[in-house]
Amino acid sequence: MSVFDDLPEVLDRRAGPYGEVVLRRQGEVLQIIANGCFLMDTSDGRSERLLVDAALAALGGRTAPRVLIGGLGVGFSLAHAAADPGWGRITVVERERAVVEWHRDGPLAAISGPAFADPRTEIVEADLLDYVNETYATFDALCLDIDNGPGWTVTEGNEGLYTPAGLTGCAGVLRPGGVLAVWSAQPSAEFERTLRNAGFQQVRTEEVPVARGAPDIVHLAVRPG
Repeated sequence: MSVFDDLPEVLDRRAGPYGEVVLRRQGEVLQIIANGCFLMDTSDGRSERLLVDAALAALGGRTAPRVLIGGLGVGFSLAHAAADPGWGRITVVERERAVVEWHRDGPLAAISGPAFADPRTEIVEADLLDYVNETYATFDALCLDIDNGPGWTVTEGNEGLYTPAGLTGCAGVLRPGGVLAVWSAQPSAEFERTLRNAGFQQVRTEEVPVARGAPDIVHLAVRPG
């Protein structure tokens, strides 16, 4: 085998209003790169599944709860939610049209195809911060996986999502007792304080062990009510 056989192959490259997004394949693994920053790949998916499961568990048995997923990514969160009959309506907000198209009729359809066909699923092409501040819809859970964490955002504009004002917008689309779940590549005591200062309760973290390095993190918080 040549050393070049292990080099990533670019399947698609798009320039959009938020910068460049790239879909690559390395062996059997698909990768999404945004503005030169590695976002996620199809090698595992445990933390994306925990993001969804932890939110549902924290709801304490609500009937057909509605979930808003921020970021389509490689589709693990959506696919896992759609595979669970416990969820009601599943809305995904993704601002990159390229990512949506890679799922609709591209290489990522192998992961998300059944979820896209599920009648509970709604795909919204929008910036999440704009969406939560403009929509009249409300949800029982909001699962965020659009960055590498509150302190490691893909674009500068995303930073506002993790501020007190941004989290107030997130709380605004949650029903009383609704759950906010935020994926992160590392823990953040500062973000936990910000969640509390924004009025969230029962703030805690769950760890997802990874093959190497520190575990991934899911921050969980509950809107009072």
